[in-house]
Amino acid sequence: MTLDYLIIGAGPAGLQLAALLERDGREHLVLEAGSAPGTFFSRYPRHRQLISINKIWTGSDDPEFNLRSDWNSLLTDDPALLFGNFSRRYFPDADDMVRYLAAFAEGRRVRYDTRVTRIARDGDLFRVETGDDTLTARRVVVATGVSQLYVPPIEGVDLAERYDTVSVDPDDFTNQRVLIIGKGNSAFETADALVGTAAVIHVAGPHSIRLAWQTHYVGHLRAVNNNFLDTYQLKSQNAVLDGTVERIARRDDGGYRIDFRYARTRESIRQIDYDRVILCTGFRFDAGIFDPSARPDLVINDRFPEQTSSFESVNVPGLYFAGTLTQQRDFKRSTNGFIHGFRYGVRALHRILAARHHGTPWPSTTLDATPEAITEAIIARINRTSALWQQFGVLGDVVVVSGGTARYHEEVPVAYLHDGGLGPEPFALVTTLEYGPDHDQVDPFDITVPRIAENDAAHAHDASYLHPVVRVHRGGRVVATHHLAENLENDWNIPGVHQQPLALFLKGVLAEAGDVPSDAG
Repeated sequence: MTLDYLIIGAGPAGLQLAALLERDGREHLVLEAGSAPGTFFSRYPRHRQLISINKIWTGSDDPEFNLRSDWNSLLTDDPALLFGNFSRRYFPDADDMVRYLAAFAEGRRVRYDTRVTRIARDGDLFRVETGDDTLTARRVVVATGVSQLYVPPIEGVDLAERYDTVSVDPDDFTNQRVLIIGKGNSAFETADALVGTAAVIHVAGPHSIRLAWQTHYVGHLRAVNNNFLDTYQLKSQNAVLDGTVERIARRDDGGYRIDFRYARTRESIRQIDYDRVILCTGFRFDAGIFDPSARPDLVINDRFPEQTSSFESVNVPGLYFAGTLTQQRDFKRSTNGFIHGFRYGVRALHRILAARHHGTPWPSTTLDATPEAITEAIIARINRTSALWQQFGVLGDVVVVSGGTARYHEEVPVAYLHDGGLGPEPFALVTTLEYGPDHDQVDPFDITVPRIAENDAAHAHDASYLHPVVRVHRGGRVVATHHLAENLENDWNIPGVHQQPLALFLKGVLAEAGDVPSDAG
């Protein structure tokens, strides 16, 4: 039997896609190496607190709006399968996610304890080998996540302990000097756990720390993990070192000496001694299961498979990716690396597959092609959509206008539209939610810096905070842009500030294109 879809990995992305394929009656199977779904979350994060928020109360009973503050639920019509039923904590325990995924996986077509050993391409089909079986599929979707620790090219790096195996008992580090290599959340999660027992903790890396509250990228250092910074700046024997570790060597007394090159001093190399060295440098994709006939090209230090705007391998047709692997498309800019982002990417992938392989066009609704009707539809969506909110600048609502008819398509990857996903060069109005271009250079708490006022429609194009942007695409390029004024509570529903300026903009655009019906003025 040849499957339409073989999904590798029963984590959040694999389960989300399986649920959508099952709903549509597509032949599919999920293969999972572990004995239960969500194997990654049974080990990570090591100190067991998730950094994905679980905000139960929003003041709204709109389930779509509430997903803006629910970063853990998969997309479902079953209210029993919302994550809030499994934990009430704002930052949940990782074991809560394991329980949630087990419930979501119940009844799905998942084969557990099945490790894929080889994926090969044979003509138009894939042959996927497991320990004692070979499966055939027309398309393979890899949703394994970044399961391998990324090991940087440091001389003597094998002497370091690793984030995935190092002890999580703080007492094991009592009165020791500890070097943590890496400046991301796993590094600071580890450092925070040791501040009560270690004598000295240094956190080192070649790049400046990026704080998520400033960059708006949730993978940068989160406040819940940055207590360590206080212990550095308030002189508690800890420090953040800016530069590169060039060599790790074992000392005769059993400790370690590292050669460190500072980024900001004239001193070329300094040698510093430690009792422990821990590697917390992030994760990468494991491409070891691929036969040369199906091996995808890799990018970003070989950490991710390179993908088209359809989440397909650039060099292996029919090989798709889902989940955190798709962050290659928006690396360190948006949210495809996290559940609250890639759940929408998975839904977009499902729609792309349906259009490409099953003749099902992207879902859409018909509107009157008038400035007023289109304005009303856009305003209604941006005040409740979770997809555009979470996948800012990546997903857009697309209104295609042709011959006096308008069709509204929700949650289209903007790059997919650019590549002709909805047809060749449509005349389209594309709405996204975006931060300003220099948003990550502004300290949002510095009140001495002049800023655009809230609800300032005349200067909305200079806004740095999240706000709606409507672009006109014609002939394959953007020909006009309109920014809606930012609002403190993200309420873009003030007539004279939001609706009327947008309607006036659309009236001019549609008139110029010759697509305003005669009765619309």
